[in-house]
Amino acid sequence: IPAAAEYCLLSRLRVLSARLSPRLTVVIKDSDGLTPNRMFEASHLYLGAKLSPSTKRIDVHKPLQEEELVLRMDADQELVDSFMGAELKWVLMSSTRENSASEGKMSGDRGALKAETKYFELSFHKKHREMVLKSYLPWILRKAKEIKEGRKTVKLHTVDYNGPDYWGSINLNHPATFDTMAMDPEMKVALMDDLDQFVAGREYYKRVGRAWKRGYLLYGPPGTGKSSLVAAMANYLKYDVYDLDLSEVQCNSDLRRLLIGTGNRSIIVIEDIDCSKESKTLDEEKITLSGLLNFIDGLWSCCGDERIIVFTTNHRERLDPALLRPGRMDLHIHMSYCSFSGFKTLASNYLGIQDHPLFEKVEELLKVVQATPAEIAGELMKTKHPDFALQGLIKFLHCRRDETP
Repeated sequence: IPAAAEYCLLSRLRVLSARLSPRLTVVIKDSDGLTPNRMFEASHLYLGAKLSPSTKRIDVHKPLQEEELVLRMDADQELVDSFMGAELKWVLMSSTRENSASEGKMSGDRGALKAETKYFELSFHKKHREMVLKSYLPWILRKAKEIKEGRKTVKLHTVDYNGPDYWGSINLNHPATFDTMAMDPEMKVALMDDLDQFVAGREYYKRVGRAWKRGYLLYGPPGTGKSSLVAAMANYLKYDVYDLDLSEVQCNSDLRRLLIGTGNRSIIVIEDIDCSKESKTLDEEKITLSGLLNFIDGLWSCCGDERIIVFTTNHRERLDPALLRPGRMDLHIHMSYCSFSGFKTLASNYLGIQDHPLFEKVEELLKVVQATPAEIAGELMKTKHPDFALQGLIKFLHCRRDETP
């Protein structure tokens, strides 16, 4: 039987069966011919996460620059789901048709081309029609978004004038988390609560008429973990990081172009803001202070949603007061020298211990000696044996105390 005739016969049989059956079938195509169907992609993600051991055939996909394999339903496979007491049967179908002669000419090919269309058939009892269309399918869209975010690989973007939108990217494989950060415990909890409140604030920002963004200033001596904290924030939120090095930006118009090129749900980082070339002249070849302020909270700052802007500096006192006001840098976080609680975090990270007889001596020294978390970590990394590592750290702190005038 010719493929076209077989397709026509099967279609008529499905129509007849549908008229006699109490079940309704919803067809979700992969696209409308030009634009991909978000409902189809969401269904693929959702159903792939619900595949059972009894599934006989699975489609395995490896996305570019992603580490994990993605499992999906294959064609002609059936999956039964339940929602609010209703049984819902999914089947992934595919159909192939030959392009007409006119379509072949338009595409520039002499022979006929075969076009494949994939679609889901979702069947259920007719009485559940409103529930499926108004509750079940929107719920799948939300669940698919959660699955996608859970699988997301965080990216680090850097300025690249040869890349798309002036950005180039690599995977951010930084292992920092809030659990491994040697910072003040109260400040750590406050920051996590602030981030959670920001992520959940879509309706709040919309109601008060403000751009959905948040500004943070991380300040303190070198080696106190400012860059690691940015990585911990990115891993916590699953946000991409855009490292905006102002020394690489030629003018205000390039700054706007870079801002437009950043994605939603991202962290834009400007490190060592006090050392950046923030010229206050009207020279068009420089980034002016007004251009930077417009980037932070002017009209251009509204070109996207759910963005966090992080500034770091070793010298907060050198910053222009115009940069420090609320709305530009909403939360100021002091990354100080290592405290005893920070040391215990590092001891747990590097030595795997929660307590030790030498901890008391370390605590006494940290009250009078200024040492950064990076310096403490450097001493603990010299050996895996807790006794030797702590003895070496105590010796280092004694030397630092004796050197202090």
